[in-house]
This record gives sequence, structure tokens and C-alpha cells, in this order.
Amino acid sequence: MAATMSTASTVLGLVSSSLSSPKKVCLSSGFLKSPVTARNPLRVAQASGGKFTCFERDWLRRDLNVIGFGLIGWLAPSSIPVINGKSLSGLFFDSIGTELSHFPTGPSLTSQFWLWLVCWHLGLFICLTFGQIGFKGRTEDYFSK
Repeated sequence: MAATMSTASTVLGLVSSSLSSPKKVCLSSGFLKSPVTARNPLRVAQASGGKFTCFERDWLRRDLNVIGFGLIGWLAPSSIPVINGKSLSGLFFDSIGTELSHFPTGPSLTSQFWLWLVCWHLGLFICLTFGQIGFKGRTEDYFSK
């Protein structure tokens, strides 16, 4: 009796079913993307010359289009004369010339040069940052419908 139970591949009461593994059922939907296994960069030994890293090699994903259009996109509005009939770019570049006129001595802490330097560069970096987000977001389909 024990020999017959150990060799039987069916369960009593369920004659048609066997103990073999069930078939996998793949459900798919139009709402779900195709199943892609997540790649762990820590497990890839050759990702960074044999070193383990958490970032992609080209994490900045720099593009000269962003730098060019961002610079033009900042120079155009900063060249509009709205500050007492002068533009921010004009005031900044004039203050550079004024400070270079007494070259070995640097600008004093009360000089207008520092205000124009901070304002001009802050606007430039904000423009470049939003340009990078917008340009790369559009090329990598972050903003798709």
C-alpha cells in the first residue's frame, strides 16, 4: 500500500490533476508597460571599470543645445533696458570694466559689481536648469500624454 502511494502522481479525489507545477499565466493590460527587469547598478561589476557605483556614467546628460539656447534665452531678456534705462547685462558688463580699471585691487564689498554678478548669474543658472529639465524631459518622454 505504501509503495502504491509513493509512486502515484495524482492526488486522491482529483484524478485529472497532477502534482506537476502549474503553467504560468501572463496577464497583460494596455495600462501596464511591458515587464522589464530592474537593473541594479551595484550588481553589474563592469559598469564603472570594475568599481561599484550607484549612478550612471553620464548622469549629467549634458547637451550643447541646452547650453547654447539657455545662454541665448538668458541674454535676450537680461538685455532689455528696465533698470533706470539700462539692462542687467549692460550694468554687469559695465561694472566689470569699472573694476578692471583698478586691476590689482579687487572690488570692494560695497561695490555694485557684486549685486549685478549675483543677479546675472542667478538668472543664467535658473534658465539653464529649466532648459535642461525641459529639453531632456521632452527628448526622454517625461511630458508625454
